Amino acid sequence: MNGKTPLKDALKRYFGFDGFKQNQEAIIRSLLEGQDVFVLMPTGGGKSLCYQLPALMMDGLAIVISPLIALMKNQVDTIRNVCETDSVAHFLNSSLTKAAIKVVHEDILTGKTKLLYVAPESMTKEENIAFLKKTKISFYAIDEAHCISEWGHDFRPEYRKIRPIINEIGRAPVIALTATATDKVRTDIKKSLGIVNAVEYKSSFNRPNLYYEVRAKTKDAVKDIICFIKQHHGKSGIIYCLSRRNVEELTQVLQANEIKAKAYHAGLDPATRSQTQDDFLMERIDIIVATIAFGMGIDKPDVRFVIHYDIPKSLEGYYQETGRAGRDGGEGLCIAFYSEKDLKKLEKFMEGKPVAEQDIGRQLLRETASYAETSVCRRKVLLHYFGENYDKDNCGNCDNCLNPKTKVEAKDLLCKVIEVIIATKEDFKEDYIKDILIGRATDEVCAHHHDDIEPFGCGDETSERVWYAVIHQALIAGYLQKDIDNYGVLKVTAEGKNFLKKPESFTITEDEEFDEPEADPIQAGADCAVDPALYQMLVDLRKRMSKELDIPPYVIFQDQSLEAMATYYPQTTDELQNIPGVGAGKAKRYGDEFCKLIRRHCEENDIESNEGVRIRTIPNKSKIKLNIIHGIDRKVALDDIAVTNGIEFDELLDEIEAIVWSGTKINIDYFIDDYLDEDQVADIYQYFKESETDNLDDAIDELGADYTEEEIRLVRIKFISEMAN
Repeated sequence: MNGKTPLKDALKRYFGFDGFKQNQEAIIRSLLEGQDVFVLMPTGGGKSLCYQLPALMMDGLAIVISPLIALMKNQVDTIRNVCETDSVAHFLNSSLTKAAIKVVHEDILTGKTKLLYVAPESMTKEENIAFLKKTKISFYAIDEAHCISEWGHDFRPEYRKIRPIINEIGRAPVIALTATATDKVRTDIKKSLGIVNAVEYKSSFNRPNLYYEVRAKTKDAVKDIICFIKQHHGKSGIIYCLSRRNVEELTQVLQANEIKAKAYHAGLDPATRSQTQDDFLMERIDIIVATIAFGMGIDKPDVRFVIHYDIPKSLEGYYQETGRAGRDGGEGLCIAFYSEKDLKKLEKFMEGKPVAEQDIGRQLLRETASYAETSVCRRKVLLHYFGENYDKDNCGNCDNCLNPKTKVEAKDLLCKVIEVIIATKEDFKEDYIKDILIGRATDEVCAHHHDDIEPFGCGDETSERVWYAVIHQALIAGYLQKDIDNYGVLKVTAEGKNFLKKPESFTITEDEEFDEPEADPIQAGADCAVDPALYQMLVDLRKRMSKELDIPPYVIFQDQSLEAMATYYPQTTDELQNIPGVGAGKAKRYGDEFCKLIRRHCEENDIESNEGVRIRTIPNKSKIKLNIIHGIDRKVALDDIAVTNGIEFDELLDEIEAIVWSGTKINIDYFIDDYLDEDQVADIYQYFKESETDNLDDAIDELGADYTEEEIRLVRIKFISEMAN
């Protein structure tokens, strides 16, 4: 180390800054002194400087283990820009040619290179280990260290091999850095890296400039997103989806609505991903639609909003992804769409994984659901999850604080919760405690004989949702805590035990319900449409045509299609195809009468077509839909079509329903005939012919005792295809 160079002089010389942020200076000094260091610092807090500056100051080569090629390239470019030569920093990964690797080796052996970025997979290669043994290592930096932990949101098994490889290459100080880690994850990281005695630095997780909001994910979610983006025209934003399919489809819809957006996911080739990233950084596009792979280490300070179209699998993931917004301290809007259906789908994806992994996944999902459903200050819930106390009850910058709910007294309920936890020896998780409170004698409860304890069923008059709210808000208040070693197990704190002895006021707000509300379809459509009078006229026209054609009204156009017509005033069959649920087939078969009515209404009321706010849909014949149609044409079994396209069977039925609703005729009789006998098909078919609605829940209520949901959906597809198309 060059002892003559004061730390702040080096900071000014290399990076042009006059001072350090938060704990940066103390972290760097600890590393320069040869100590192992653990850094917990939120996104945008300046983690990379904590290893870049000491690497430039110390003798030898600093090895930075980083999970993403895009992150490496970005950071290597940053270091090269502040130094005189490109040889000061390199990366070593699968994207390099043999000639490029030779240059990297030569620069390292001649001492020109101070920082080497390596993917964990590259670290495990014997030839790389053998080469790195030849050079002096100043220290090892483990970036995105949460990847080490099975409890982290982005677990990478290769990270578990890092410590043995460090021992083989040569011991040197280790600095582990992460933006998101609970106490459980933090302990796991230090143990795996063999740095249990590391000096630990923890910065505040509070980002006051970020606004947090959770919205119910209804069928209009895409429309909401488009309207939101148009309201923030020209601003940079990231939209996160869990699947590549959702990324591709949402990107196409945004592009169809003249929004400058591109997709980013692991299925795209490296050159495309790199170009998309550069387009976003250079502001040639406004929006990135991405899976969670995007954004790690991307230093774009003016991302103004982050939207989660799909709820993430963990709060760590959510926090890190929302952390991309407002890194310059300016506006940062974080909007998440949430539905219980999505949550159940994520739980279903865990099936088939090892039991321990399923248990961890469900615990992480439960935390995410609790955050989404809570009516407490979202900032308070997030900070509590990461072990930080937020003293204010109202942050003034989240949906719950801007629209506070009425609090109710829950002193007696909390006492019951504490009594049950103590009676069960503080050895169980919240679902188990809730089962005892409401008196549910599950197999597990009976196996432990807890159906015999005195408090069993003491809260049977209170709903499960209220019990969850009591438990979650008692955790935030400090009366309960979750065990670090056995994550999820509830313990009563000293404050909780004192509360039980001397109860005082404890108020809660009930959690939000995210089930889609039931409503009269005509009334709901009239309320949602811009022009209720036109909506009612369209309903009347549909009713008249249904009588003439002897088919149910919903077969012609669904309510949401009429609602959109009464909002955007399509006056030709071409314009009608921009309406959700209306394909070329439906527009041609039924559209003329509806367009005539809309044109007449517009002329009589001096209304112009609402082009400015129209939400254009994309053609329904996307690649996956074409694959499905071709498969059905060849009479391939539907479950085989699902497997071939990498989707679940219920998702396949969603796709097929969208195809037939848009006006494309298909024939799945070959599959139905193997699935149901003739009388069963006739029974379900007759129900839909006589019903005033195609609503699946209504059909299940009526037919569910005799038929499964899949059977009903299959015959409904047959009915719509034959009657409407």
